[in-house]
Amino acid sequence: MKALKIFTYANCGSCRKATKWLRERSLDFVEIPIREQAPSREELARMLEIYGGQIKRLFNTSGADYRSLGLGPKLATMPDEEILALLASNGNLVKRPFLLTEKGGLVGFKEEEWESFFG
Repeated sequence: MKALKIFTYANCGSCRKATKWLRERSLDFVEIPIREQAPSREELARMLEIYGGQIKRLFNTSGADYRSLGLGPKLATMPDEEILALLASNGNLVKRPFLLTEKGGLVGFKEEEWESFFG
C-alpha cells in the first residue's frame, strides 16, 4: 500500500491529533506542510468529488484568510474552477488536516470518521 498523504499545519491541534492517531495505528504517511505546499488543483478536485460537491467542506472557514476575503457569501456564486484555483494558491484556506489515500480522503479530524474510513 502506498503511504498516505496528509497536509497539516504545525500549530493545528487537529493536525497533531490526526498524525498521532495515524502513528498509533502504525500507518505510513507523508506529512506535507499545507502553508508551504497547498494541495494541488487535482487533489482538491478529487476531494470535492469525495464530498459530493460540497465545496464549503474544503475550506478552513474559521481561518483569518477566509474571513478577510469575505468568502462566506461569495462561494455560492463562484465557479468551482475559480474556487479550486484559489484553494490551490493558498493553503491557509484549506481545511486541515487534509488526507488523501488511494481509496478516498478526509478533511478535518473526527476520530469516529477516521475509524470508519480506515476500519
